[in-house]
Amino acid sequence: MKPYTEQNVDNVSIRTFTADTDEMELIWHRDAEDRLVETVETTDWQFQFDNALPIDMNTPIFIPKETIHRVIKGTGDLKIKVTKYL
Repeated sequence: MKPYTEQNVDNVSIRTFTADTDEMELIWHRDAEDRLVETVETTDWQFQFDNALPIDMNTPIFIPKETIHRVIKGTGDLKIKVTKYL
């Protein structure tokens, strides 16, 4: 089970993580394709690449394929647009 709900259209997904998401579900992982992550609404949730400090999610973040990363929970819901580059 994923820690978010998702709506997909072609290579774009809108994902929503709710405020009651368990932080233990936000695991380090890597993806098989390049991705661009953009917040739909301003948030205090953060993003972190492996071996790097957490960064603000309110600017677009490019994630190269096979790069280890995670999301760090903030307050409220997190709604993001994920574009996959196949």
